[in-house]
Amino acid sequence: MGTQYIAFLRAINVGGRVVKMTELKRVFEAARLSDVATFIASGNVIFTSTSKDADKLGAKIESALQAALGYSVVTMVRTTGEVAAVAEYQAFLPKDIGAASIYVGFLKAAPAAEAVRKALAMRTDIDDLHVRGREVYWLARKNFAESSITGAAVEKTLATPVTFRNINTVRRLAAKYAARTG
Repeated sequence: MGTQYIAFLRAINVGGRVVKMTELKRVFEAARLSDVATFIASGNVIFTSTSKDADKLGAKIESALQAALGYSVVTMVRTTGEVAAVAEYQAFLPKDIGAASIYVGFLKAAPAAEAVRKALAMRTDIDDLHVRGREVYWLARKNFAESSITGAAVEKTLATPVTFRNINTVRRLAAKYAARTG
């Protein structure tokens, strides 16, 4: 039967690189991954595999996407159970959230302690960051245009690739797919 995973693809359907979800599904199926589905057009692909090694799956998907699309697509892979845990985690106190938006950055690898310290030093009155394992949580009290932090700066500081999703998207993914985990 296998394990159900979610692949979070960085830079899909941004910057002029448009990929139809049917094409993503085809690439994943050609890579011999099962039960492939996409979730909104921002590079979230759900699939099943008998492999227990998420890093190897990520490398396999990156290779397949490179061959099919002609450019590199960094891929972060999590089990649906891991995504459910991310969705449930309270990185910030409710009193601090208010009308702010929360984003989750899925990291390629857990950052070193010194990198985490440097990332946390980026916090401002507008933006707060919290790092837990292979995720970084970003509390944005204003829109990104008013932020002094950028996703690229977070990635550079943590020294590992990252792709961000709104917490609402993560929660919807968890609600839809986490119940199917065995």
